[in-house]
Order: sequence, then structure tokens, then C-alpha cells
Amino acid sequence: MFDDGTVIDGEGFGYSTTNFGEIVFNTGMVGYTEALTDPSYNGQLLTLTYPLVGNYGIPDPALIDEDGISKYFESDKIQIRGLVIHELSLTASHWNLSMTLDEWMYNEKIPGISGIDTRALTMKLRNSGVMMAALVVSDSEIDVEEVKKQLASATHYDSEQFMNEVSTKQEKIYGTEEQTVVIIDTGAKNAIIRNVREIGYRAILVPWNTSYEKIMSYNPKGVVLSSGPGDPQKCPDTISVVKKLIEDNVPTLGICLGAQIIGIAGNTDTYKLKYGHRGQNKPCINLENNQVYVTSQNHGYGITPESLEKSDFDLWFKNADDKTVEGIKHKKQNCIAVQFHPEAAPGPNDCKFIFEKLKSLMESETNA
Repeated sequence: MFDDGTVIDGEGFGYSTTNFGEIVFNTGMVGYTEALTDPSYNGQLLTLTYPLVGNYGIPDPALIDEDGISKYFESDKIQIRGLVIHELSLTASHWNLSMTLDEWMYNEKIPGISGIDTRALTMKLRNSGVMMAALVVSDSEIDVEEVKKQLASATHYDSEQFMNEVSTKQEKIYGTEEQTVVIIDTGAKNAIIRNVREIGYRAILVPWNTSYEKIMSYNPKGVVLSSGPGDPQKCPDTISVVKKLIEDNVPTLGICLGAQIIGIAGNTDTYKLKYGHRGQNKPCINLENNQVYVTSQNHGYGITPESLEKSDFDLWFKNADDKTVEGIKHKKQNCIAVQFHPEAAPGPNDCKFIFEKLKSLMESETNA
């Protein structure tokens, strides 16, 4: 049920409950395990446009790498509030199979609905923009009028405060290397931590509102601002910290929400996109070499293109489809940011070089 009064019936799966959230769509063909555990989806009902979902099941959540990071999940729980799909595969086949999608969602108390014309639903969201919706899975008859009332009084996505839900409560340390990268957790995916480890640094994950002094007490070679849900303007503490990081020329990389926060710290404006970018084949042009990269994306907010002129940043990447801002570089300091997900998970690895770019900024600082 949508906040414009539209009601769509389907077949429930997962857990029987009623959840409210902003309904969005993702055009990816695979990667539902990673997508459902991405903290950037917190507060949202997710529609997957690919028609068959669940056919390779879910891997074992207990599987971890040598750093203790989950191998196949991007956080420790399902982050979406509900899943909307065309067809649910009730049987699953994969060498790494632990359970079906239906079982996993039931275990984590998340409702799902299948039998939906997700193409028509996507067209609706593209035309009208994202909106609030209710997903109701029930064993008994559903009182539509009652759900309408509940939806009308539900907290709107734009008003929600997500950081206390998605950010770590205390520091977490991965690796024993002397050289450290601090990751400010505004909803970090595990893949960001994995990529920092892959370039040879110890990763320290800290809460979203950690002070500048505390961050610098780790003597970091660099800082990463993570991806995450919601409006970047709702992270004023993080914006203040980033201003100091830029001022002191600490090598810094922002990803997705982190890019918007970095932009605000350097005098850009942000805005909410009509229906966002969510998928695994979004083409972005690197203006340094005019090369197009295929990127993984999941965001509903962006940097206002016109505001770059008065800011401290130059445009680095732009979206080949709609010309939106996809990457920025500070005019003087060692600060870069990308709107897409260089860590992928799910999606292509074409842009992993962004982490190498951070490494070169950190190592040039060491040599300076």
C-alpha cells in the first residue's frame, strides 16, 4: 500500500508483520544477500526489478574471513524493512547454500511480497518519485483502512534519524598493521573494511559522531567516510569533523553518503533525487581520462551540480545517463569522494582503483 492510496495485492513470504518505509527499486540481477544487508537500505522497502529472486539461496552467516569480517554479508542483519519481488524461488541451488531467502527473512522477522508486477511498480516510482508505503503480510484478512491510517501516521523516511541504528557503538579494530585507516561508520558495508585491509592497512571502525581529536589519536594515515542511509544534513557532527580533516590535509575518501558529507564540508549543496540510483550497471565518466566505468550504486541523495562552482571541489566523475555528480576532488587538499560504490558487493569491481587512489594519497603524505 502506497501513501497515494494505491493498494497492490500479492503473496506474502518471510515473516507475518506490518512494516512501513520508503519504497525504492534496484535494477541489479544478482546480489540480494549483499543488498538486503546493506545499511544504506535501512528504513526502506526494496523492490527488485529482476523477475526471479532467491534461486541461489543464502550462504551461512557464520562464515568469516581471517579478520573476522563476514564473507558474504554486508552487516550483521537484514537492513531493509520489506522486500517486493515478482517471483520467489521456493527451491534454491548453490554450493554455498545454507537456507532459502524465505527462511532467512522469516528468521530475521522481515516481511516479503511476491507476485507483484515489479516493472509497473518501477515505472510508478520513476514517474511519481519514491514514496512511503506499507508492506503487510498476514495470515488473516487485512484491514486496508486501518493500514492506511497507520501509514499516514508513520514516521516519514526523510524525518528518521538512522545513525544510532546503523553505526557501531564502539570502535572495532581489524588487523595488526602499524599503518592505520580510520573508517567513520555512518552505515559502513563490510566490503569497505575488506578493501581497506586489501590495500595493506589496519582498519579501525569508529562511531559516526566520533570527535576529531579521538580520530587523530589513532594517528591515521587516512580516513574513509562510509556509505549509509538518509539525508547527509542529519550528520552535522560528522560534517564538522570532515572540515577539520580537510583543513589539516588528512588523506580522506568519501563513499556515497560519505561523499555527500565531504561535499557539504567543502561548501557544496545536496538534494534528494526523484527516485535515486540503485543498481549494478550505472555508467560513470572519469573526467580525468574520459573513460566510462560501470559502477554499483545505492543512494537517494546527491551533490547539487551547480553548487560545485562555489565549492572547494572540482568535478571528478559524472553520471553518463543523467549527468549527476558521481565524484569530486578537492582543489588543494588530499580529499576525494565518489557517489558510487568502489567496494561493489554486489556489483562490478571496475572501480576498486579508488582505494588504490586513497593509498597513493596516504603514501605521498608519508614521503612528503
